[in-house]
Amino acid sequence: MYRRLTGFGQLYKRTITSSARRQIDNMVKEKQRLFQEDNGIPVHLKGGSKDALLYRATMALTVFGSGYVVYELLNAAMPKKA
Repeated sequence: MYRRLTGFGQLYKRTITSSARRQIDNMVKEKQRLFQEDNGIPVHLKGGSKDALLYRATMALTVFGSGYVVYELLNAAMPKKA
């Protein structure tokens, strides 16, 4: 049983270390240029449609959560009818 586990570990290490590394382009300068551009768009929306979708989803959840908290507080404050 133990031999199987150590053999798997060696195979796993060999597979990872012998794999070819991918060359990744440095995108930092392009991102800096995009986020520092003065085009009237708020910085939290400059990432594109994905940022806008995340922002809207966060705002919707915040409004829904706040409304639900107010509803529950009012519900707890009202006397129960028996």
